[in-house]
Amino acid sequence: MIPRKCSASIGQFVLHDSRSSIRLPCALPQRRHASEQVAAAEAAVAANPLEDLDPSSSFASNGAVHDQVHSFDPLGLSGKRKKQLSPSRYKFRSPKYYRGPLHPHQPPPASDPSSREFVPGPFTLPRLAQTYQSTIAPDFMTLTYAHRPPGLESAPRPQRLRTWDDSSPYHKNRPLRPPRGGHALRLLNERITFRNIPKLERVTLHSMVSEAKKDSAYLHVAGMVLQVITGVRVTAVKSRTDVAGFDLRKNKYIAVKNELRGEDMYHFVSRLVDIVLPRIKDWSGVAGSAGDSSGNIMFGLTPDAVRLFPEVEVNYDMYPPDMIPGLHVRLHTSARQDREARLLLRALGIPFHGKMID
Repeated sequence: MIPRKCSASIGQFVLHDSRSSIRLPCALPQRRHASEQVAAAEAAVAANPLEDLDPSSSFASNGAVHDQVHSFDPLGLSGKRKKQLSPSRYKFRSPKYYRGPLHPHQPPPASDPSSREFVPGPFTLPRLAQTYQSTIAPDFMTLTYAHRPPGLESAPRPQRLRTWDDSSPYHKNRPLRPPRGGHALRLLNERITFRNIPKLERVTLHSMVSEAKKDSAYLHVAGMVLQVITGVRVTAVKSRTDVAGFDLRKNKYIAVKNELRGEDMYHFVSRLVDIVLPRIKDWSGVAGSAGDSSGNIMFGLTPDAVRLFPEVEVNYDMYPPDMIPGLHVRLHTSARQDREARLLLRALGIPFHGKMID
């Protein structure tokens, strides 16, 4: 008997042999399309929208796991331990790099002794810093107070960069021009509140020693003087270019500088105001134009004024008189204008004279 294919027209299976043939019913093959399957799935979801959701809940807990958690006793286990673990198990190591706020290992705050950025202190508060916190800061906020009624809208700020006049076709799509007289924009003036009262941020001292081109001993003495009056290690500065008129060559050490912050800054300004400046003869004060229009004030000290520092005066024989250098002092404040910076420095005891230029 030889089987034959099922006939799609009659739905019967035919068996043939040499004598007769038998017809048996068979199932017709069904054709399914993707659109029919999608329609069936959508119908099933519409009938029961919660069918695809997981019936288990994250709030449900296994009783065995619950008992295991409550039976865990780390103190009891540590008491049963015969010897301590390695020392590294008892130390917290702050991560070396900050990998963002979402990283599981976050560094401790800078005030934590285990932090890599922890700086001990301050152990003493300078007298000038106490005066600033108790007297100068409240008085400064009172002097610069400007009444602002509730609900008053501030005036819109004008465009700071200059536009082109379109007198040429090449002006189209050009970026705006900088202000006249320079390429740097001045800092925007902000209303002074208790959050942004101007204060001293740092002091930079710089001494240019032109004699160091021929004799490096002048540079060594300048570094010693600058370091002894500040208590901060100095940094030697090289020349950047060649200047034939001054007989200056590139990459030659010709100056020293250092930067004061925190206690060292307040101690230096206190000695400068209380001891050095009052003893300078025929000195009327810092010029009113000594500023960079961004709240930083600069002035200079002659070699005779540098000799008046008590650290130099008490051991005057150690430094050759002809080698004591002059200094350039730069007071960096958080003020946005020179007018506010001068008001702060006047309160600290530094006088000004001449026409005041903001």
